[in-house]
Amino acid sequence: MSTTQIAGRDLQINKQGLLADFDAWAPEIAQAMAEEEGLDLSDCHWRVIHFLRDYYATHEMPPSPKVIVKSIGAELSEHLPCTRKHLESLFPDGGCKQACRLAGLPRYYCHSC
Repeated sequence: MSTTQIAGRDLQINKQGLLADFDAWAPEIAQAMAEEEGLDLSDCHWRVIHFLRDYYATHEMPPSPKVIVKSIGAELSEHLPCTRKHLESLFPDGGCKQACRLAGLPRYYCHSC
């Protein structure tokens, strides 16, 4: 593990470049990580990120893309049915794996994506 500074905070990062501590996450960290990846976070992105964090806090694992679409899909796509493809288009650098990374979920929990 190494220490790096993100959004003005010293954070432990594992070999995959992910936060080592779920509880060290803050919205500013997600914003800074997204900017580094060239992603401008919209309200839809934040809905997914917060859903992932809430789900993980309750179940200690991430939801599958199917659960995300079923649970908050209507919030992500008002006019068209939300699909996994739509979810992946929000996070073009790895779909829900990128979403898990920005949400501060540990790497080993993102294999359901």
